[in-house]
Amino acid sequence: MNEKDAVNAPPKGARGGLRRRRALLALAGLLLLGGAGYGWYWNQVLRHYESTDNAYVQAPLVLITPQVGGTVVSVAVDDTDRVSAGQLLVRLDPADAQLELQRATAALAQTVREARTLYTNNAGSDAQVLLRRAEVERARSEVERATDDLRRRQPLVESGAVSGEDIQHAQSALAAARSVLAAAQSAQSAAEKQALSSRALIDGTPVDKQPAVQRAASAYREAWLNLQRTELRAPVAGQVARRTVQLGQRVAAGAPLMAVVELDQLWVEANFKEAQLRHMKVGQQVRLHADLYGDKVEYSGRIVGFGAGTGAAFALLPAQNATGNWIKVVQRVPVRIELSPAPLREHPLRVGLSMTATVDLAGGGVTDVRGVSKRVDAGDAAAEREREQQSRVDRRVQDIIAANLGSAARR
Repeated sequence: MNEKDAVNAPPKGARGGLRRRRALLALAGLLLLGGAGYGWYWNQVLRHYESTDNAYVQAPLVLITPQVGGTVVSVAVDDTDRVSAGQLLVRLDPADAQLELQRATAALAQTVREARTLYTNNAGSDAQVLLRRAEVERARSEVERATDDLRRRQPLVESGAVSGEDIQHAQSALAAARSVLAAAQSAQSAAEKQALSSRALIDGTPVDKQPAVQRAASAYREAWLNLQRTELRAPVAGQVARRTVQLGQRVAAGAPLMAVVELDQLWVEANFKEAQLRHMKVGQQVRLHADLYGDKVEYSGRIVGFGAGTGAAFALLPAQNATGNWIKVVQRVPVRIELSPAPLREHPLRVGLSMTATVDLAGGGVTDVRGVSKRVDAGDAAAEREREQQSRVDRRVQDIIAANLGSAARR
């Protein structure tokens, strides 16, 4: 370097400051570019999604409780067992119920036979009415004959052809005939009242529709149902959980024995913050990941409903916000998410598992009712079983009535 270049060259410190400024400007440019890129990504993508890791798997928990008390003589399932709808779970000692059913059967048969006598008595009452009417007619004829006899004799008294004693006999015969007529008419009235009373009990009503028979039939149905209820069957298909019943245990009506979890009816309850619900609607698509399987397994779902209030509002001890030590806490609202069935078959879930839910806010609001239809189908199956059971007991009642009705009084 010559002397002239040495004089015009910038100092070493100035050269270092220049490099730092350039580096800072480049860093600032990168930060601005990154911020702009993030802002564009948030505006185009992130703001259309809301996510939470406060989400858990839920399922219907059907408690198995006896409708009658008794001693457990058989337990057919254990925890974790899979059961189908209608499968036997627990059997109670049926001895008492069988005895009650036998008594109800005998009472129904006896009531039917007693009801038959109403029709027999009604026929007898009608015959009595006809008899009393005939007696009244006969007595009325006697009165007319006695009246004519007295009328013929009275003109002959003055001529001496008929004595006064004959007139007295004729008058006595007329009085006696009138007394017989009055007695016959009274008997006819009593017979007609009796016939009317008997007819009122059976008029237009067959034996099996008699109130007493209906009451006995209801008692039989109750006894029959109590016998059927000694066998506790699964109302739905699922997995047994929380079994507490043991063999030989004396259980009371309504005591929980076990639970059946419907694992094919799972849903997710995601608890979103208040501000996250601003753009959420029923029908929006949801992507979910379970901690059990990690991010590699993705579940799809759809929002089907929002909770009626926050968790704190329905807590056992709700917050007292009117107190002096109030602290604002961001509340969460439970959102019900229905899961698509396909991923569940390949990667089954269990109740209470943690989930991460991400809602696509750009989706529409058309409600998916597939889960509702499943519940309706399950309800229809239960109603069909109930109708079948009712049909069986009705046939049994009709058989008992027919067996004790006989050929008479079938009207």
